[in-house]
Amino acid sequence: MKVLVAMSGGVDSSVAAKLLVSSGNECIGCTMRLFDNEGAGISEESTCCSLKDVNDAKSVSYKLGMPYYVFNFKDGFKEKVMDKFVDCYLKGMTPNPCIDCNKYMKFDKLYERAVELSCDHIATGHYARIEKVEDKYILKKALDETKDQSYVLYSLTQSQLAHTLFPLGELRKTETRKIAEENGFTNANKPDSQDICFVPNGDYASIIEMMTGKKSTPGNFVDTKGKVLGRHKGIINYTIGQHKGLGLSLPVSMYVKKIDVEKNEVVLCDEKELFENDVYVEDFNWISGTVPDEPVRCKAKIRYRQQEKDATVTPIGDNKVHIRFDEPQRAVTPGQSAVLYDGDVVLGGGTIVKSDN
Repeated sequence: MKVLVAMSGGVDSSVAAKLLVSSGNECIGCTMRLFDNEGAGISEESTCCSLKDVNDAKSVSYKLGMPYYVFNFKDGFKEKVMDKFVDCYLKGMTPNPCIDCNKYMKFDKLYERAVELSCDHIATGHYARIEKVEDKYILKKALDETKDQSYVLYSLTQSQLAHTLFPLGELRKTETRKIAEENGFTNANKPDSQDICFVPNGDYASIIEMMTGKKSTPGNFVDTKGKVLGRHKGIINYTIGQHKGLGLSLPVSMYVKKIDVEKNEVVLCDEKELFENDVYVEDFNWISGTVPDEPVRCKAKIRYRQQEKDATVTPIGDNKVHIRFDEPQRAVTPGQSAVLYDGDVVLGGGTIVKSDN
């Protein structure tokens, strides 16, 4: 096969490339230039797209005898990922830009470039598995559940799965690093990135204010009955379930329950009021390509670092679902993703728009 390998400069994508080359595939390495670090107000060396990352990816590519390219996808990334990130926060939601990056960049724009280069497949360093069962492709959790990334891959379609490879799906992270060390890769012990690439310090509000050119407007903290409890710094500084950093001195612990954009209010509650059973999801992708014609019993989770829970899922049209959890879930957050599982098989996922509140 001829494979275009997405290389971030990290150890995972480097080892993915190594495994493919060792299996006899004709591989091309590439790094996606997604944004200018200076344009996001951060230093050139502090996150992905840095010169060091490019050099690390280039070093591994040359070591493996692969051609290597840097593709400029900055315009598409700004429109589909960064602008959407900002818009969601301004609407009182908490987005997951990594999911949008996978959907619009890695498995859309990158695949278009692969076709131009006459490649059969694209490959990434994600920890997940793809299998073909009869005439359908299925997405499965990685063997190493501590590194499983299937949650951020739910948008993959049958066509994309047919042309995508995840070489690390059967490996544990310790094995990945060992392979990198044995092959003398310069990034063998490079730490994993923990941040959103264009928000490396976790300061979402500063990035949003820089991109919009506007300061966030302060407003009131209120309780569920509308009583004013204090002043907030602007709605972009808060997310559902947040407890720390509110800057209030209250007789009892309070948590963010709702962000009311129209009133510019942040609604607080006690912790027990954060739990709910019903979640409504839009832009839902059924990986099989077929929408079930009746409710589905499965497991679901509403954030990346969460164990999936038992639920009944009812399709509402082609791309909407209602999830009814058997047990109430804490801090259901609009803008985050709900993903469905049948054992280690990913059924699909979409964006949470509201809960039963």
